[in-house]
Amino acid sequence: MDAETPVVGIVMGSDSDLEVMGRAARVLEEFDVPFEISVLSAHRSPRLSAEYATSARARGMKTLICGAGRAAHLAGVMAAHTTLPVLGVPVDGGPLDGVDALYATVQMPPGIPVGTLSIGSHGATNAALLAVQILAVENDDLARQLAQYREGLEQAVGAKNDRMHAQGWANYSA
Repeated sequence: MDAETPVVGIVMGSDSDLEVMGRAARVLEEFDVPFEISVLSAHRSPRLSAEYATSARARGMKTLICGAGRAAHLAGVMAAHTTLPVLGVPVDGGPLDGVDALYATVQMPPGIPVGTLSIGSHGATNAALLAVQILAVENDDLARQLAQYREGLEQAVGAKNDRMHAQGWANYSA
């Protein structure tokens, strides 16, 4: 993978979404996956959004991660203008705390899929991990890094289990 050419685009509807979408950027940095990050609005800059999505493949992108709050349709607009995988992150906030963004992202018509993750920062983290998994289909180094990442998760859970048992909680035994 060329470290100079971004292969993942992180797009958010507003700079206020950066706190959540920054989680995706940090995961991609952890895996040394080159990315770019942009603010584009499905409603306030529809032409720019369409141009971004339409040109993404030619610019070397392999997948797009799109985060927006409220009832924004950013991921759907991007998916309508590209054949790249689009991963949608409903950003929490507003009076419905992200549920409206979830519905706007997950309720796509047949033929224009958006892979929708959970609301908020966990969704942004998992969107980046899913992007890495997509890239790892053809990149053995990323596949190895993902396996090590998963092993680290398992070790962390084991350590938490050991600490809990050391505090006197009953031990599970198979």
